Amino acid sequence: MSEVVSKSSRKTAAVPSIHAAALPLLRHLLRDQQVLGLEESFLENGTRVLKAGMGGLEVGRRITELCMGGLGVVSLGCAASREHWPWELCVHSARPVLACLASQYAGWGLEHPLPTGGKFNALGSGPARALGSKEKLFGDLLYRDRASETCMVLESDQRPPVALAEKIASRCAVAPECLTLVLAPTCSLVGMVQVVGRVLEVALHKAHILGFPLKDIVDGIGNAPLFPPSPDFLTAMGRGNDAILCAGRVHLYVSGAEAEAHTLAENLPSNTSAEYGRPFVEIFQAVNCDFYQVDPMLFSPAMVSVTALESGRTFHAGAVNEELLERSYGGGASS
Repeated sequence: MSEVVSKSSRKTAAVPSIHAAALPLLRHLLRDQQVLGLEESFLENGTRVLKAGMGGLEVGRRITELCMGGLGVVSLGCAASREHWPWELCVHSARPVLACLASQYAGWGLEHPLPTGGKFNALGSGPARALGSKEKLFGDLLYRDRASETCMVLESDQRPPVALAEKIASRCAVAPECLTLVLAPTCSLVGMVQVVGRVLEVALHKAHILGFPLKDIVDGIGNAPLFPPSPDFLTAMGRGNDAILCAGRVHLYVSGAEAEAHTLAENLPSNTSAEYGRPFVEIFQAVNCDFYQVDPMLFSPAMVSVTALESGRTFHAGAVNEELLERSYGGGASS
């Protein structure tokens, strides 16, 4: 168990340990690596590198649960009403704030020079963030975990340099040989699944930006359609964002005042952003591929429902945009 201090009462309350829930999932991945098509290797300092780029949908599903710190359930399903893109991912967590913001959110930016020139760049997500990330977000969450072994998922297919692994291990206060780095490149099936699996996470992240009290988010569930991967990074990245922005759906269950739940629902969908209405790759290219220049209000699901538990009323906002999704995904020839 870990401990978190409530901002309102300042009393200590026991909360789940992300690592206690996530490390068994990592061990299951390692046990099944040959069946799943994973490639295990070790850096010179003993850090394990698990390449997942050759894996399929099941690997992506498991890695998404790992990213959520073992506090979320991820399943594949079918939305019969969606003609061309019926297959979707459903994500649920009974501890959505910890699962999504303390673990899954790709908030640890990693950069290090490569011996051959250039730099290794990747975003890190998963349990290691709760140990060693210096993100301001953790000051708001008032949560830190403790563990002697940890893992991080990197949106990359490039083998990380040893010095970077040393830095991550040091920040997490674990031995380098007790660190596992899972590589899930965006252009792969695995990357596709774990990107779509962030549909609930982006809703919580935007709720935080909007100033909604995170302690009042009790439960959450979301889904979004899988997208066709592309060997081109920008295309794959754009489709991944559009899966959520154009067709992602999230339902949050919140405590507190009904008026706050209503306001959250009204402001949460992606179409509240002035930049909404074009495929994400076009928006991204228009700002010279700088994420920080994109309106942060855009990053949210297409449709949201917020239930105020104290009154039982549910507020709905936003809409699925099938036409925009089709433009992003590229359509395809009919037989």
